Amino acid sequence: MQSQFAVFEKYLPPKASRYCFDLWVKHGFTLKVVKGRSTKLGDFRFNKGKKPIITVNQDLNPYAFTVTYLHEVAHLQAFEKYGRRIAPHGAEWKNTFKEVLFPMVEAGAFPDELGLKLRRHLANPKAASCSDPALMMALSKYDIHKSGILLAELVIGEEFLLESRHFKKEGKKRTRSICLEMKTGRKYLISEVARVERIAIDREKA
Repeated sequence: MQSQFAVFEKYLPPKASRYCFDLWVKHGFTLKVVKGRSTKLGDFRFNKGKKPIITVNQDLNPYAFTVTYLHEVAHLQAFEKYGRRIAPHGAEWKNTFKEVLFPMVEAGAFPDELGLKLRRHLANPKAASCSDPALMMALSKYDIHKSGILLAELVIGEEFLLESRHFKKEGKKRTRSICLEMKTGRKYLISEVARVERIAIDREKA
């Protein structure tokens, strides 16, 4: 059990590790810390006949990891309490998310500025932290080893590189941006939390 707790100590801030570990013990789900994904930060999967599975990206900073982990635990708790027929991010999930995240805000697991943003976020939780620009920007301030900027920081019409591919941001749909790949002319929905490299365009020469 100590080796499992070490995983929580590695990825979570000190004041959150025991609380999050106890939730894992209580619910008995499988936790997988996975490679960073540009499409999502984490997810919850009902695994019929087996333990439920929660995944969280390993490249998240400790505070983003905590929020994402508790977001997915709230899905599990809402599923256990209300069944599978509820809306993924409906009232049942929102109330459950408040219940699991608020104790960490109160306990000072987050820096003061971030704790304030989380209190505001909890007034009406979104489907994901990337749906709340203020919270997303606040969380991103604690990214140390990541280069580039969040796609959410670009305005419509700006161009960027993602995995060496050239895109233009053309719009937004919920938690993702509608992006045009310049080479192929195809459009993609890309997560607002994807890290990209902004391309500076000389408008006089364009």
